[in-house]
Amino acid sequence: MTSEKKELRKQIMESLGKIEKTVYEQDSYEIAESLYQDVKWKSAKTIGITISKFPEVDTYQIIRKAWEEGKRVAVPKCLPKEKSMVFRTLTRFDQLESVYYGLLEPKVECTEEVQANEIDLLIVPGLAYTIDGYRVGFGGGYYDRYLTKYDGYTVSLAFQSQLVSHLPIEDHDLAVKKVISTNKIESLDE
Repeated sequence: MTSEKKELRKQIMESLGKIEKTVYEQDSYEIAESLYQDVKWKSAKTIGITISKFPEVDTYQIIRKAWEEGKRVAVPKCLPKEKSMVFRTLTRFDQLESVYYGLLEPKVECTEEVQANEIDLLIVPGLAYTIDGYRVGFGGGYYDRYLTKYDGYTVSLAFQSQLVSHLPIEDHDLAVKKVISTNKIESLDE
């Protein structure tokens, strides 16, 4: 990891940590509403999405909306020994368990694995994004590795403070197709 990425992560986390709860709730709501209007959301039958942890954009409301619309929801399960992850179905929040760093992941015994080619829309988390879709994640590299075998549509959800003009791009970095933020939607393919 470059020191530039490490410093950027620190700056963005500090900035996000200062978001007031009311602003966080409103901005998360507006970002989610923009996502629901997206043609890729509307046509998707299976959504891949993480379980958010503050200060990430709230994904609980998005998961509930997907269930209401009859979409299949798949959430990631990290496999630390292989340094990889798989997605598993989620039909209820009580199918989650707390793993390392307090992250919530699906319980294997009550969820089914979802293959990458079954996910129509993958909502990719991160800390910082450029308008052309490049991102800096949280440092584990799980999504970078997963994206190399995923051919579907990718979108990221970001607060304004997460949008940056420049990121240190490495050879293995893959851009998402669209970044949805509070007051604008940036897309590479439209």
